[in-house]
Amino acid sequence: MVAGRYEYGIDFARVGAVDFHTHVEVDGHGHRAYDDALVEATAAYFKLGAGALSSVDALADQYRRHNTAAVVFTIDARTAMRHAPNSIEDLVAGAVRNNDVLIPFGSVDPWHERRAVHRVHELVRDYGVRGFKFHPSMQAFEPNDRRFYPIYEAIAEAGVPALFHTGQTGMGAGLPGGHGIKLRYSDPMLLDDVAADFPELTIVMAHPAVPWVDAQISIASHKANVFVDLSGWSPKYFPPQLVSAIGRQLRTKVLFGTDYPYIQLDRWQRDFDDLGIDPAVRRLVYKDNALRVLGLAG
Repeated sequence: MVAGRYEYGIDFARVGAVDFHTHVEVDGHGHRAYDDALVEATAAYFKLGAGALSSVDALADQYRRHNTAAVVFTIDARTAMRHAPNSIEDLVAGAVRNNDVLIPFGSVDPWHERRAVHRVHELVRDYGVRGFKFHPSMQAFEPNDRRFYPIYEAIAEAGVPALFHTGQTGMGAGLPGGHGIKLRYSDPMLLDDVAADFPELTIVMAHPAVPWVDAQISIASHKANVFVDLSGWSPKYFPPQLVSAIGRQLRTKVLFGTDYPYIQLDRWQRDFDDLGIDPAVRRLVYKDNALRVLGLAG
């Protein structure tokens, strides 16, 4: 047992929302999640100011002021990006310090295969992570390749969700060759195979999956174990078919998410409120659907 294993301290009856998608990109040792070229290009794409990369304590303070809980994670893409991630152990320790507002997810490098399976068990058992984050484009893997299925088996056995980036990414945007990052790995149709083969695994497709939004809506409508988080885009830029689906067939399947620090909390909520979504649906999006995904409903 590791000292400081995460346990929930969030009063979910009191918090107004659960942001299902935030990044912690600097650890307590100052190590950054990505190499300098990628950090600078991504900051330029999202028009971030200097010092915008988020530490765990700064993120917690921000969300505490907004009476909002946040799922926090980093991405282990060391094989594909040739850069070690910031410390997941440090992230969990920060979530333990701020367990009234933060929910830590783990990440594993899928190319580590058997070691990744061991790491899933370790992060759940010893550190108390509540889910796992994957970024197929940054990690350069096809999610439906069966060599990675033992990783999903371990996550399903742990009873926690798997969150996958889908669609276009701002990571590497504007760099020659997109810094080697390939968009095709984040086609949501690859996750349809995973959802069908692992019906007991809760899958969250992160972001409106431009240019594959129609496929994303179809998958989430068809598979009971698949959800969508709405992070990474200001809601005023959501495709119209997605806005329609939020109020109809996906009303119990979509989750509030910002992609903080790339999209700020105030901006996302202001633009979402302008969509004119039914208040009953807004409550589902902002909190209730997330509690179901996290296994906390009721």
